[in-house]
Amino acid sequence: MLAIAADHLRRLGHRQVTVVGVAAEAGMTHANVYRYFPSKTALVDAVAGRWLREVEAELGAIADAPDPADDKLERLLLALASMQREVLARDPHLFAVHRDATVESRPIARRHRGRLRQLVERVIEEGMNAGTFSLRDRERGLAFIFDTSHRFLHPVSIQLDAEVPRDLIEARLSAIIRAMLRILRIGTL
Repeated sequence: MLAIAADHLRRLGHRQVTVVGVAAEAGMTHANVYRYFPSKTALVDAVAGRWLREVEAELGAIADAPDPADDKLERLLLALASMQREVLARDPHLFAVHRDATVESRPIARRHRGRLRQLVERVIEEGMNAGTFSLRDRERGLAFIFDTSHRFLHPVSIQLDAEVPRDLIEARLSAIIRAMLRILRIGTL
């Protein structure tokens, strides 16, 4: 059912996906689809959730790598920005579901944001324990990271910059990350 919904989303866009259409192609009634998904939004969010779990798995592999914390944080932020830009270019309808879920703070977006926070928090904690980061307040450090990278990681901002050359976006994000890492190392927040 999710594969069919993903195909409909890719071809038609989330506004044109219908529970009736997905059910018909799956050979079931739309009432049966509603047994698993309470609404069309829940169905398309489940499709986006599969992609978000893939993103989180890739970011988790970065967070679990044996690299120093500052390298991991840089790679994690660059990878997240890159994966979102790639899905915007490759599958704009899927990206639109992610963007709308984020803007509307739907459960799928809140869970994703929570998992991202946990990954970054693990890296920050590791950096603090190793002496790489000199933070007195981990919460302020986390807020600082998300505040400074927001422009490059939030789906609305990514969509607004869709026409900006990728190398320019990556150079700007890299400059922000370098400044962020200097501050995290010094601990002057």
